[in-house]
Amino acid sequence: QVQLVESGGGLVQAGGSLRLSCAASGGTLRFAPIGWFRRAPGKEREFVTSINWSGGTTNYADSVKGRFTISRDNVQNTVYLQMNSLKPEDTAVYYCAANRFGSNWDAWGQGTQVTVSS
Repeated sequence: QVQLVESGGGLVQAGGSLRLSCAASGGTLRFAPIGWFRRAPGKEREFVTSINWSGGTTNYADSVKGRFTISRDNVQNTVYLQMNSLKPEDTAVYYCAANRFGSNWDAWGQGTQVTVSS
């Protein structure tokens, strides 16, 4: 059973940057699309970005376009989320998820907290 572990969260001032990592254990993510989602306090979980298995196709929520970049290293079995020009409204718990079987996001990490101070 594959397990996803996010890391890299923390406290940063507005305008700063963070890089999140999503590492897999117990299996490979090599052929799975990977997504990043976030849940802000008092809000529902929302889609942030996704990347296909090869890294050739990415999608971004309008709120993060031009600021966030998703990438993957299939040798290291890790997906990254580079977040630049962070805003207080980016404060949330960030989760990575894998779509292993082509239908839905079926494997989730435990999340990592990102807090952006104004």
